[in-house]
Amino acid sequence: MKEILLFTTGVALFLFGMLKLSSCMQAVFSSRFRDYIRFSVKKPLYGLAIGLLSTILLQSSSATTLLTIGFVSAGLISFYHSLGIILGADIGTTLTIQLIVWKITTISPIILFAGVMIYFFGKDRLKTIGEAILYFGIIFYGLNLITDATAPLKENELFLHFFRETKNPLIGLLIGLVFAALVHASAIPIGILVILGQQGLITIDNALPILLGANVGTTATALLGSMVSDINGTRSAIAHLIFKCCGALICLAILPFFVTFLKYLSSSIAQQVAFGHFFSNLLIVIIFAGFLKPFSNLVKKLIPGNEETLALWPEFLDQKSLQNPTEALTCVKKELGREIMLAQKILRESLDLVTTFKESKKQTIMYIGYIVKNLQTEIIKYLWNISCGELSQALTKKLFAFSSFASNIRRIGAHAANIAALAELKYQHRTHFSEAGKEELRDITALVMENLAEAKSLVEHKDIIKIRNIIERERRVNIKIHNAINRHLERFYQKVCLAEAGPMFVDMVVNLERISDHCKIIAQLVDGFEDE
Repeated sequence: MKEILLFTTGVALFLFGMLKLSSCMQAVFSSRFRDYIRFSVKKPLYGLAIGLLSTILLQSSSATTLLTIGFVSAGLISFYHSLGIILGADIGTTLTIQLIVWKITTISPIILFAGVMIYFFGKDRLKTIGEAILYFGIIFYGLNLITDATAPLKENELFLHFFRETKNPLIGLLIGLVFAALVHASAIPIGILVILGQQGLITIDNALPILLGANVGTTATALLGSMVSDINGTRSAIAHLIFKCCGALICLAILPFFVTFLKYLSSSIAQQVAFGHFFSNLLIVIIFAGFLKPFSNLVKKLIPGNEETLALWPEFLDQKSLQNPTEALTCVKKELGREIMLAQKILRESLDLVTTFKESKKQTIMYIGYIVKNLQTEIIKYLWNISCGELSQALTKKLFAFSSFASNIRRIGAHAANIAALAELKYQHRTHFSEAGKEELRDITALVMENLAEAKSLVEHKDIIKIRNIIERERRVNIKIHNAINRHLERFYQKVCLAEAGPMFVDMVVNLERISDHCKIIAQLVDGFEDE
């Protein structure tokens, strides 16, 4: 009973540490990951490198694959370019297993202590690093407990007989597949195989089929993630499954030769398992790396559907145009039009979530928000470069107005994303608005959408009538929101609406009011331009 408790506690700590480390590193490196994504679209080899490095940082190929599926689903990268990242993630995950072979588990208490000290005494970024080290230590401390739990099995004849005498590789494949699918990580069953190998409780002949099954089973996480993504995310998850299945089938077909090769490389069973993990994944990369384009076309035929890709980086900010301020500001105007179009998309999708919530749409909104934020940063940098040259008073006024445009559009996207978050809360709590509340929300939404549409038009060219329309409409929005909140309070006291619906309704209309405010600011700034 003691060994069973130690084993299950070790597995639980491993899982906890891996999940928390992955979340922690995503928070630290998510923006950098988005920066590196642009390199993946240049060559599949760059995608391989990004997948490998991301998995080393996140300590989970599943986390990298899920992030990639999210980017594909949002249209930030194409299905074809996601394949290189997924292949690279499969190689990156082999490092964790090699660290177990090097017995990093034995110094896990030191890693834990260091992480706790840095976390408690560090500040800001150093505190986050300490937290990551703490979770890293928890992963290997969990494996250390598994090592202690399995040590007595050396004397268990039934256990030894099972692993030494069971010769059917398909049984081993099934064991590994089910185990990895249940825990959503191949590193746990393969890590246990390494530990059993260190204890002399298993041979590579028995371990290799389980390892191959675990490689296939780890695709369960991506497949589950694809259930809330669009057609492109589903394609990436299916491609991941095909990669792993093909690799497992080929390795099974050459199993005797593969085992002989691993025994030739090392006499240590633990190292043989690590090499088996590495070379089985390397084989997948070698087979598919040169055929990603025809393979992606084949998957598209098997899973038909439209693919829409949004450029993560600016499309119109031409560096050559910086020599001509007038031409450069025209480039900025075009990019601002693209930024506000994406903010419109966020608002439209967020409002749809209020009536019909879909997790895939919520993820798409989050990723489009990344683009809007990124575009604001790039536009500001570009405007700064323009400001270094000689500018007339009119161009200077326009330059500062464009800078304000970028910030206001970014805030419009942020307020729209807030509505999506409120829609998710509404869905989770099974909250419903009253019919009167729904009608008020529809009226306010219609006015705000009109304001945003006309603000988008004003970014492209000045129109006095539209400027006046936005200012007048903004006045009507404020009145309607004031009246809606007052009527909502009356309904609340009359027990007409649910108590929990109140804060959600008020927050939604307040975010809509803020969006309308930013549209008005854009209109007022355009009003100050000289007539074009």
